[in-house]
Amino acid sequence: MSNRKKIMFGLFISLFILCAGTSLGSSSINFFDTVRIIFYKLLTEPFAALLPSNGEALAGAPPSIAPAPDPKNISIVWQLRLPRALLAFMAGGALAMSGAVFQSVLKNQLASPYIIGVSSGASFGAALVIISGFTLPFIGGFTLPLTGFVFSLLTVFFVIAFSSRLDRTMSNNTVILFGMVVSLFVNALLTTITAVFREELKTLILWQMGSFALKGWPYVTLMLPFLLTGSLGIARYTREMDILTFGEDEAQSVGVEIRGIRKRLFFFAAVLTGSAVALSGAIGFVDLIAPHAARKIVGSNHRYVIPMSFIIGGSLMVVTDLIARTIISPSELPVGAITAIIGAPFFAWVYFKKA
Repeated sequence: MSNRKKIMFGLFISLFILCAGTSLGSSSINFFDTVRIIFYKLLTEPFAALLPSNGEALAGAPPSIAPAPDPKNISIVWQLRLPRALLAFMAGGALAMSGAVFQSVLKNQLASPYIIGVSSGASFGAALVIISGFTLPFIGGFTLPLTGFVFSLLTVFFVIAFSSRLDRTMSNNTVILFGMVVSLFVNALLTTITAVFREELKTLILWQMGSFALKGWPYVTLMLPFLLTGSLGIARYTREMDILTFGEDEAQSVGVEIRGIRKRLFFFAAVLTGSAVALSGAIGFVDLIAPHAARKIVGSNHRYVIPMSFIIGGSLMVVTDLIARTIISPSELPVGAITAIIGAPFFAWVYFKKA
C-alpha cells in the first residue's frame, strides 16, 4: 500500500474514532445516531429557514436525512462532546507534529518540544493568572490560555536566542542542554509559587495534568488558526527536515541554511505546542509516541511523517480523553495521567531499544 493510501486510510480511521469518542460517555448515544446528528447540524438544519410555511422544501435545498433527532441528544453531541473531541484531536495532532519536528531537527528519538521549556513556560504563565485572578478585558475566560501561549513562546525564544549566542551553529547538544536548564529553572519558579499560594494548589495541578472538560466551540475556533499556521509552516520545510536527518555536514553541503531552518522550525513547532498546552494543559508523551508510530507506518520521508503524526496523535488523544472521562464515570481523570501511563513504558522501550 502506498503512503498516500495509508494516510487516506488513517483519516478514515480517525473519523471513526472521532465519532466513537463523541458517542460514548456517561449517557451513551448510538454511533449511527451520533453520525446522523452531525449530518443534521451540518446539512439539514442550515436549510430549515429555506422551507416555506407550507412545509415544502425549496428547489435546490437538500432533503432531510430523517426526522429531527432527539433535542437532548443533539445538545449532548453538538454542544458538549463533539467540540471536546475535536479539540482533543487538534491538540494531539499539534503535539505530535511538534514532536516529529524536534526528533528530526535534533536527531534524537527521545526529543520533544517539552525539553526546551514549552510546557514549563505555559504552566508558569497560567500559574501567574490563577494566583492573581487577572483577567484581560474583552477576552475574559481566554486570559488563561492566551497567557500560557505567550509564555510558552517567550520561553522558546529565550532558549533559541541564548543557544545561538553560546554556539553560533546552534548544535543539537547546545539546544537540548540549555533548554533543559531553562525548563528546570522555570519549574523551580513554579514550585515556589505553588508552595507560597497553597490555596490555588489544586487548580494549578489540575491545569498542569490537562483536561478537555467544559471546552466548547470557542476553544476549537481559537485553536484552529494556530494549528493552521504551525502545520503549514512545517509543511514548507519537509525536504529540509529530510536532509537534516543525515547530519549537519551533509545538509550544509547541499546548501541548507541550518541555523535559519532550525529557528523557523522551532518557531512553528512552538506555535503548535504552545497553543495545545495553553488550551488543554500540559499533556505529555503524545509528542513522543505518535512520530515513532508514524515512521513505522510511512517510513522516514517527512512529507508523509508529518500528516501521519497528526492523524495518529489526534486519534490517540481522543482515545485517552475518552478513557479519562469514562473509566471512573461520572468523575474524570486528568488526560495527562492516562497519556503518562501509556507513554512511560513506551519511552523506556524506545530508550532501551536504542541502547
